[in-house]
Formats: sequence, C-alpha cells, structure tokens
Amino acid sequence: MVDIHCHILPGMDDGPATLEESLAMLALAAKSGTTDLVATPHASLRFSFQPDQIRARLAELESAGTGVRLHTGCDFHLAYDNLRHALADPNRYTINGKCYLLVEFPDLTIYASTEEIFGQLLRAGMTPIITHPERNMLLWQRLPEIQRWVRNGCLLQVTALSVLGAFGRKPKSFADELLRHGLVHFIASDAHDPVKRTPDLSPAYHYVAEEYGEAMARALFVENPTAVLTGEPLPVPAPHPDVRRRKWRLFWK
Repeated sequence: MVDIHCHILPGMDDGPATLEESLAMLALAAKSGTTDLVATPHASLRFSFQPDQIRARLAELESAGTGVRLHTGCDFHLAYDNLRHALADPNRYTINGKCYLLVEFPDLTIYASTEEIFGQLLRAGMTPIITHPERNMLLWQRLPEIQRWVRNGCLLQVTALSVLGAFGRKPKSFADELLRHGLVHFIASDAHDPVKRTPDLSPAYHYVAEEYGEAMARALFVENPTAVLTGEPLPVPAPHPDVRRRKWRLFWK
C-alpha cells in the first residue's frame, strides 16, 4: 500500500515529537504492508513549511533503514499567503515536486471563492487533493459542490480511521456516502502518532475490500496513490464499488 498523507517527521508539527516515535510509526506502517509513505507536515499559519528541515528529518529516518520508502509533500492549508507562494512556485508544496497537492480546508469556513482557488491551482499545474472531507462538518451538506469540484479536476482523500468509525458516526457515514458515489480517489492514514492515530492502513483496506470490492480497495490504497508519487494520471480516476457485492452485503446486514 501507499500512504500519501502522514505526519511522520519528528518535531515538525503536531505529529511525533521524537525520532523514536517516528521510527515506531514506520515500523507499524511496514508491518501493515505499506511500502511507500509521503511525509506531509502541515504548511499553515501555526506550522511554517521548512523544506530544508524536512529533508534533514527525512534523511534521519531513511538512515534507520525501516523498509518503507519515504517521499516529500505537505498538508497544505488553504490560506492567502500559502496560495500566493504555491502559485509562484508550483513544485514547492506538491508531492515529490510533481503535480499533486494535498489541500486542507480551514476548520471554520469554506471560502465563497473555493472554486476559483481550485481553478487557479489547476491552471498552475497543481491537482488539488482535498484531504479528509468526511471530517469537515461544513462539507457534510455540500455533496453537490464536492461533485462539481471533482468534475472540474479535484480529487478526494478520505482518512482510513474514518471508514472504521474512529472519528465518530457522522464522519464514517459521510465517508461511506462519498465512497458509494465514486468520489474518493485515495484512502490515507493522516497518522500523527504510533498509538492512537497510527499509519496502519490494513484494517481500512480490509473494510473497503469487504464492503466495496477488492478492485476498489486496490485503486484507493495502491494504484491511485502510486501514480501520485510519480505525477502520472490516475489509473482509476473514478473508483466505484462492486455493485453486486454491495447489494449482497446489504441484503445480509
């Protein structure tokens, strides 16, 4: 599996505080079957984005020989200064300096200009990947807008723990709704520590395979995120559940 959203770097944000914690997270990721992981420290008003420190922390982790290949990226918060810097230097914040950009909405507002902001990023060669929409209560009643953003070129990443219900009933319900509509392109850990929000993707993979089919699970955990690492087009641009399997599961529930 490939995890495109993980706060794995020690001392960079609200993720692990120490190198030991980071290494424990990587051990969990490797044990669960993750082969590649994107380190995505926050780029926000609270946590400044520091490429030199990111490279230094990555080098520390890589020297430990954990068996997981590490890649660069960030958790890009939609804010005026961030947007201005990204448009001036499109490869600064993207995953591996390619074309995909993880984008997180502010907690308290969805900008009226959101569609135009996404348009600016797309025109500059960056494909926005909206992170954990299922955990943003402001998006729960905005399915038509989300569908329009996806039609216009945006992608969606849901959190693995959300599909398992760890963030509560409503985030799980909305995650399932997005999955049923074929609007989810990736499932990632958004891990922050080795105990509660871990990088273990395997339970979520098995849930999606059981509920929606093995082909959809592979698209969300393997095929699509692998393409992100190299900046290639997604091999499964609209992952949909196995309808026959879904009906069978609902019949027996």
